[in-house]
Amino acid sequence: MGFFSRMSPVRAYKDLRLFLATRQPYELGFLALAMLVTGFFVYAFAHDSYEEPAYKRDIVYVQQWTLDRTDAQIKAQQAIDAPIKAAQIKAQEEREAKNRAAFKKLDDQLTKYGL
Repeated sequence: MGFFSRMSPVRAYKDLRLFLATRQPYELGFLALAMLVTGFFVYAFAHDSYEEPAYKRDIVYVQQWTLDRTDAQIKAQQAIDAPIKAAQIKAQEEREAKNRAAFKKLDDQLTKYGL
């Protein structure tokens, strides 16, 4: 415990002031620049490490069907569901085509630069 009893914030401040008073002006400028660059990287890593919570509520509702349905009832329900499923498939294909076009544009730009 003798080590910590010799520490004093006032003595540390005086020691820092004495150290900085004996430095040349260009050394203080480089000190400030080094602290600024280091602070920027610490801030960038801290800012980049923030991540939104991964949990997103995704509720899926399932229809319950009785076991005694006839084939006609099943085909009637499939006829009702077919346009909805086709619209979902079309929307998915449009999203994929849009993504493909964006990646192609990026690839063309990189090819232009020789990458």
